[in-house]
Amino acid sequence: MSADKRTIGVLVMSYGTPESLEGVEAYYTHIRRGHPPTAEQLEDLTSRYRAIVGGVFPLRENTNRQAAALQSKLDELAGAGVYACYQGLKHAAPFIEDGIAAMAADGVREAVGIVLTPQYSSMSVGGYLKRAREEAEKHGIRFRGVEEYHLHPQLIEALSERVNEGLDKLGDRDEALVLFSAHSLPAKILELNDPYADQLLATSAAVAAQAGVDKWQFTWQSAGQTGQPWLGPDILETLEKLAEEGVRSVLVTPVGFVSDHLEVLYDIDIEAKKFAEEKGIRLERIRMLNDDPQYMAALADSVIGAANGGNGHDE
Repeated sequence: MSADKRTIGVLVMSYGTPESLEGVEAYYTHIRRGHPPTAEQLEDLTSRYRAIVGGVFPLRENTNRQAAALQSKLDELAGAGVYACYQGLKHAAPFIEDGIAAMAADGVREAVGIVLTPQYSSMSVGGYLKRAREEAEKHGIRFRGVEEYHLHPQLIEALSERVNEGLDKLGDRDEALVLFSAHSLPAKILELNDPYADQLLATSAAVAAQAGVDKWQFTWQSAGQTGQPWLGPDILETLEKLAEEGVRSVLVTPVGFVSDHLEVLYDIDIEAKKFAEEKGIRLERIRMLNDDPQYMAALADSVIGAANGGNGHDE
């Protein structure tokens, strides 16, 4: 691509995933900041990937589709050539630095960064944006970041439609409980007045209201094993408590995730579902957003707003 001065680069960022089972060790080593995992740790993660149907690694493919769909939506809204999407992943190639370098090579002088996570935390989205901003500065690229889009009307609509669809699948709307979930983070973020937990509750409440749901709760999932306290309660603890309260039907709605990936396909679909069954609970999950047109519209609108100095953050 040859960029002219009108072209605004869009760095589409996500966590990243290994492309094959052979790549799990290098991926895990990068997550651990260059420290290789123990044989036990490597086997634990590899076995989780192996347990996913067909051993498929859908996040990589999903991210490709999301970037392509966002490009199409931006072309539709702003005209071809105004925006050019690039990928930048945190723990896999193309890394965030690779995405910025590709922009620079194409002559891009202005960029917007957006993370495929709707809610802001200094430890997640903030880290992505900081890394991208620092790299952009090295190349003389003016960078703006979309910090959050957790209450974008198109996002809420897409999620609420999935909640209604999921409740219809369960067949007992009056009895079912909607359990919103998101990736836990170290509890120390609470000392930083980090908005992550509040934004997740705001997204959950907005989706519940739009879907006409009264019976709902929020829970955490996928906490890291770091020896420090993480935000809780964990989804398994929540399910145990719900079973004790007599709840027999649960629709998990992972509002902190947008793609089918390990935290969804294993932590919810395999681990939580098995645990729920043992407790006498029928557990189903909503369809993930992936490249849903309404989600793409929310992303595109947020990118255009940031490029125009609106909901983005000037860097």
